[in-house]
Amino acid sequence: MSRIIDEISVFLPAYNEEKNVKKTTHEVLEVLKKIASKWELIIVNDGSKDKTGEISDQLAKSHPRISVIHHQPNRGYGGALKSGFSHAKYKWVSFMDIDGQFDFSEITEFIAVQKQTQADIVCGIRQQRADPFLRVIFTFVWSKLLPKLIFNLQVTDYSCGFKLLRREVFQQVQPLIGEEKVTQIEMLVKAQRLGLKFAEVKVHHYPRFSGRQTGADFKVIMKSIIDLLKLWSQLR
Repeated sequence: MSRIIDEISVFLPAYNEEKNVKKTTHEVLEVLKKIASKWELIIVNDGSKDKTGEISDQLAKSHPRISVIHHQPNRGYGGALKSGFSHAKYKWVSFMDIDGQFDFSEITEFIAVQKQTQADIVCGIRQQRADPFLRVIFTFVWSKLLPKLIFNLQVTDYSCGFKLLRREVFQQVQPLIGEEKVTQIEMLVKAQRLGLKFAEVKVHHYPRFSGRQTGADFKVIMKSIIDLLKLWSQLR
């Protein structure tokens, strides 16, 4: 694997991921060392109640290019994304869920597609979702039907937790009012309306072996729906 990108910031949103944070961080580190000249790795500990924050701090002490952002209290997935982007310092920014369901080595495909298309945003498309049935159904409605019907969002799998973006995209779509899952919809809708260029890459999606998913919890769903309606009201 050769150095294929000059500089990249990578951040990993984490909430109660004590059994996944060390393994995923080490895997990402090994890839970054090989593909980038300048890089940084940021762990966003979103108010975890387990040892995620403690383990993340230990990892940061062991490597000068790892840093940790601590939220207290929990700000939700959207809040974690905002913190990650706000602290990223390099031209390209990638984020990936830390739960072990993605393989960060596939970032090479994102970079290759970006170079071919000159895209501003490269979105992952999960092949064969490795999630419980109810979560798959919820994500289908949330990821494909509602954003397309309400905003005409032309993204196949908007909520895929693996993306690559120019850092300036985050600055161009401000302010972001949404939280939870709505943050990604808002960011992509605003980017689409600005005429920014999109590309997509198919990625593998693996079963979660440790920890608990919260994205399909009833409270998260209801808050996301409320935020979606607020966003629709503001952007129409």
